[in-house]
Amino acid sequence: MRAIVSTARLWMREVLPQDAPVMFAMNNDPEVMRFTGDRPFPSLAAAETFIRAYPDYQLNGFGRWAVILKGEEVPIGWCGLKRHTDGMIDLGYRLVRPHWGNGYATEASHACLDWGFQRVDIHEVLGRTARENRASVRVLEKIGMRYWRSEPCEGIPDSLIYRIRRSDPR
Repeated sequence: MRAIVSTARLWMREVLPQDAPVMFAMNNDPEVMRFTGDRPFPSLAAAETFIRAYPDYQLNGFGRWAVILKGEEVPIGWCGLKRHTDGMIDLGYRLVRPHWGNGYATEASHACLDWGFQRVDIHEVLGRTARENRASVRVLEKIGMRYWRSEPCEGIPDSLIYRIRRSDPR
């Protein structure tokens, strides 16, 4: 499969059913899931079913993409934009723990933002994180997002909401 987005060290493509083992393991790592508000997949089959039914690529032309190291084929996580039912678009990312701390989340997030602002009629993107998730706050700030407000969000009672607009300097 071809890359949708490519950076110096990464390439991204749609998440495929064969990625289910990585996504299942990642979503069942308590440390990875600690600040997400999401529930783990109950089984590998459930992860595969979720991937097969994921509607965002067809509905919006974008979604959460598999993040893969250049020269590799197996994802190290996912990153991408998501359009919610209220029209809001957020940027999300999640990586397997062995790849934390290498700047991959920042690199992938920056590339996804650029792609969204250049290829799709997107004017604003939000980033949401738990207040305690300092690493995620740093990613959002490094890609040019600025703190906007705090509110409960998808199982996280004290979420920080960051945002960036297409017209903002990056």
